[in-house]
Amino acid sequence: MRIHAESTWTPPPRQHDQPPPQLRRIVRLFRPYRGRLTVVGLLVGASSLVSVASPFLLKEILDTAIPQGRTGLLTLLALGMIATAVVTSVFGVLQTLISTTVGQRVMHDLRTAVYAQLQRMPLAFFTRTRTGEVQSRIANDIGGMQATVTSTATSLVSNLTAVIATVVAMLALDWRLTIVSLILLPVFVWISRRVGRERKRITTQRQKQMAAMAATVTESLSVSGILLGRTMGRADSLTKSFADESERLVDLEVRASMAGRWRMSTIGIVMAAMPALIYWAAGLALQTGGPSISLGTLVAFVSLQQGLFRPAVSLLSTGVQIQTSLALFQRIFEYLDLPVDITEPAEPTRLEKIRGEIRFEGVDFHYDAKNGPTLDGVELTVPAGGSLAVVGPTGSGKSTLSYLVPRLYDVTGGRVTLDGVDVRDLDFETLARGVGVVSQETYLFHASVADNLRFAKPDATDEEIEAAARAAQIHDHIASLPDGYDTLVGERGYRFSGGEKQRLAIARTILRDPPVLILDEATSALDTRTEHAVQQAIDALSAGRTTITIAHRLSTVRDADQIVVLESGRIAERGTHAELLARDGRYAALVRRDAELTPTVAP
Repeated sequence: MRIHAESTWTPPPRQHDQPPPQLRRIVRLFRPYRGRLTVVGLLVGASSLVSVASPFLLKEILDTAIPQGRTGLLTLLALGMIATAVVTSVFGVLQTLISTTVGQRVMHDLRTAVYAQLQRMPLAFFTRTRTGEVQSRIANDIGGMQATVTSTATSLVSNLTAVIATVVAMLALDWRLTIVSLILLPVFVWISRRVGRERKRITTQRQKQMAAMAATVTESLSVSGILLGRTMGRADSLTKSFADESERLVDLEVRASMAGRWRMSTIGIVMAAMPALIYWAAGLALQTGGPSISLGTLVAFVSLQQGLFRPAVSLLSTGVQIQTSLALFQRIFEYLDLPVDITEPAEPTRLEKIRGEIRFEGVDFHYDAKNGPTLDGVELTVPAGGSLAVVGPTGSGKSTLSYLVPRLYDVTGGRVTLDGVDVRDLDFETLARGVGVVSQETYLFHASVADNLRFAKPDATDEEIEAAARAAQIHDHIASLPDGYDTLVGERGYRFSGGEKQRLAIARTILRDPPVLILDEATSALDTRTEHAVQQAIDALSAGRTTITIAHRLSTVRDADQIVVLESGRIAERGTHAELLARDGRYAALVRRDAELTPTVAP
């Protein structure tokens, strides 16, 4: 496989993860909403133009209306300033509504895209990646981008437009004072870029630490984790380990919050002191005999300069935020760029009616090229409606062989066919409809019994659900529960015993009614009496269907049409139960060992 990881999978660096292409990808996320963004841009532009009109109205009040005692003009100018404030506020609310809506839609698109991408990943990815890491990418990383995608774009356009409009207005009032006001701007831009790079680096470390904490919580606070921790007496050490993880996160959060804080504060202090510098420059010009500046012009200019302070600082902060958010986008794009090994062909074959013949033709499989083959040259044919049992020691490749049929893995050599068609050429719908799997790891959702069964067939009637449960020998138990089929199974089904969960899983597969059944240790968690009852249901269900049974207990495979013994990924023996016993080889040895072992009882 092409995915390599330890407890947390980290992809290799890619060229497209560098900032310029990444910025282009971020921009492409907003393309579907460019119409709404255009409206936001128009509102921002109009709001900025309206807002800079207020200082000019103030100038006319101070230089003309008040000195000349023109009450009518004073009233109109005052009403104009009030109207300016009202229009600016209305435009601000509208642009916030539209931009927030667009941002949330972009986050929805990202969450959905990442989830859909993960649904397409091969099983090997999930066996090598901690669940908490996956959850952290969707929850913490995308959630951390909320401010960026909902307000940063609007803030950038709004503040940039406000800065440009204000500078133009300042130049119109007095170009000399404008130069004094903007002389330190390049230094401020340089400082903000350095702060942005520093925060991006810390943010990357912080998100990795949050993912590690999420993985710890997911593993140790699950039902299985709690049981293991308490029975092993590790509750205190797990708490200490979590506290250490949390302490590291505290340090990173403080560093992220304080990175460049003093430098950005210095910018704020300098820009806040600018009015004093403007007054000083105007007074100095007046004392040295330079061109005089009217009181209205001076007040209007300082008002504009103060109005420039907020969007200018916000613009610099937005630049820092964009650089910081690149770390989050990079982590999301890493998942979106994961190679999907198992894909549907461009022109897939669809089988309307599936007979169920399965062939393994020279099948090889490697989990890792560095290690030996898991399967080596397997040749098998299971006729439609026939039954195959695969037995062998642990690690011989039994489960892997069965997972090749529904394409949970793809062969690395040879091919697997369903009704003569390579499973890699079939569409996913045909495979899902044609092949049902009951694995030894039974998974149930935290939902009702009925909802768990309907996962196999959403439109199933109550009668169909009950019939499937009866076939799996679980109906009587469900009916005895206070809430019957509405009973919540609990997280991962922990309100039910192992045997009951297995029977629910079998009922779920029966409800789907697939032509091909794969039973991977499906009765391993059942006691002897229940195993016998369920085996009868499976035998009845298997009539006319192709069944591949992976078995540890050999008592469940005696009646199979064909039994195959795997050793180190190769077929060591094949034949019927009677034929293999007569040879007194590996299968006969397994039968003798099985007879000596006391069956594991699961209530």
